[in-house]
Amino acid sequence: MSAKEFFLFRESMQDVKPLRHTNHAIHDSAKPPAIPVKTQEDEKQVLKDMLSDEYDPVELQPGDMLSYYRPGLQNRIIRKLRTGQYRIASELDLHGLNARDAKQQLLQFLHDVHPGQGECVRIIHGKGNRSNYKGPVIKTKINNWLRQHDRILAFHSARPVDGGTGAIYVLLRR
Repeated sequence: MSAKEFFLFRESMQDVKPLRHTNHAIHDSAKPPAIPVKTQEDEKQVLKDMLSDEYDPVELQPGDMLSYYRPGLQNRIIRKLRTGQYRIASELDLHGLNARDAKQQLLQFLHDVHPGQGECVRIIHGKGNRSNYKGPVIKTKINNWLRQHDRILAFHSARPVDGGTGAIYVLLRR
């Protein structure tokens, strides 16, 4: 490098301040969290496969009450559910759907309802008045599906003001 080049270089670098040396790299933003797509797909498939459609064909009539309680549940809780004293945190209306769509909606609903929203939900399944001679389809399947689901502690047909035998109160595990 010639003296002239050196002089030009020093002149152009006159206002430059040296950087402080650090051993840490500075990143502008954090990496976005990974989305476990395959895990989510697997969970959806498990939910879909979880409830069996093979059920004991209990002959339910449109006006029959549904009732189920897990063993060990306190009588006070059962009475409170039966009389509709729990606050309804969320509601699902299935009547008018076919069995396949009702099952998907039910599983998604039970997956999405968070314990913080409340422990009691209402599911409207309809009475099955428009069903053929075999009796109510969705009502019978709901009776079977809910008994198989881990989040369900109890269910009972609703009071007449809340849908009567066309709806149920469902008590969820927290």
